[in-house]
Amino acid sequence: MSLTLYAHPFAAYCWKVLIALHENATPFSYRVVEDAAGWAELERLWPIRKFPVLRDGDATIIESSIIVEYLMRRHPGPAPMIPADDEAALSVRFMDRFFDNYVMTPMQTLVADRMRTASERDAKGVAAAHGLLDVACGWLEGQLAGASWACGGEFSLADCAAAPALFYADWVHPLADRFPRVLAYRGRLLARPSVARVVDEARPFRTFFPGGAPDRD
Repeated sequence: MSLTLYAHPFAAYCWKVLIALHENATPFSYRVVEDAAGWAELERLWPIRKFPVLRDGDATIIESSIIVEYLMRRHPGPAPMIPADDEAALSVRFMDRFFDNYVMTPMQTLVADRMRTASERDAKGVAAAHGLLDVACGWLEGQLAGASWACGGEFSLADCAAAPALFYADWVHPLADRFPRVLAYRGRLLARPSVARVVDEARPFRTFFPGGAPDRD
């Protein structure tokens, strides 16, 4: 098997790639990075020590969005994650960046703050992250009017990015009834078989979530 994915089932950015792989039933070897040997192996491939990392033969592909792009070019399947049409592809790539930069990033700020001691907490950073999530979800609420998925009627890279971002964001910044379309979209994502699979694979690790994972999802 030529494809090996270095990742962890609980890591949000790894979900993006895993969802794309599952959508296309793409065969791959899953190297779960959780022990010293796994981290050493990852560091030899990518000294920054961030996953996911994909190996395809002798090629090393880094960064989740680039990995999905690579898969669509070199190992395409029945479910293209990026449209062939240039304009539609730009929309998908934009929404991918939206979810990474304006939902995933503030979500990770909140998670990271939970891991600090009381004296190290960043109240201003936390407030800014909550504020950004409110603005981002407010904008997304309008974008989702009449749409099943992030870019209309087809599941894409944008939805691969949305799934982990909104999944974990709702754990640290509950959407409640403030953003009904976003909450409904999150529900559609979680019902998608490829997303449900990564959620289930991550369940054994929920005790590691800082501050405790909510008893749902």
